[in-house]
Amino acid sequence: MSLPKLVPTLILGTKNLSSWSLRAWLALKKLGIAFEEVELPLDTPEYFQRIDRYSPTRRVPAFVDGDIRIWDSLAICEYANDISGGKGWPRDRAERAHARSISAEMHSGFQALRTCWPMQAATLDLNVALTEDAVADVARIDRIWQDCRNRHAARGPWLFGEFSIADAMYAPVVLRFNSYDARLSATAQQYVTAALADVDLRAWIEAAKN
Repeated sequence: MSLPKLVPTLILGTKNLSSWSLRAWLALKKLGIAFEEVELPLDTPEYFQRIDRYSPTRRVPAFVDGDIRIWDSLAICEYANDISGGKGWPRDRAERAHARSISAEMHSGFQALRTCWPMQAATLDLNVALTEDAVADVARIDRIWQDCRNRHAARGPWLFGEFSIADAMYAPVVLRFNSYDARLSATAQQYVTAALADVDLRAWIEAAKN
């Protein structure tokens, strides 16, 4: 008698706060990969008692698929891309390079924005002033979104028309801009509105309220 196959598991942090967990979660959802969730409450004794089972960095998210352990958001997204047959990135090579570039920029940058406006997924009408560097971060993201949407709007509502990992990487920024009422260009605001209407992102926001 064969044993049942174990379902992959995503270990994530508190949904209202864990921006990096959202990135991996949304990519897995959108790429149609079945998984279970283990949510660890951030900055609690429970978190620090349990996280070592899953992540050598003691950070979330982490992804467990059988003997495979992955402990970085973008690495989880790339793994999801692999097992979905490449559906996580645009098919065109130039577009794929562009999508990977802006995703890597998000992964390593925009620290001033992260510091001033931490993600609070279920909260609206926050009023927190931005530093000069954070204002520059918002302006840069606005330009990225305008560029993508101006090129690919005819193909769908996401940055490259169809959903890609780039959208997962910027999803926490969408929630930040919504929570803190960021002033954006019309094109960038349309992208925020479209992303917030997505069924999976709405499900994350609802779960973050609990």
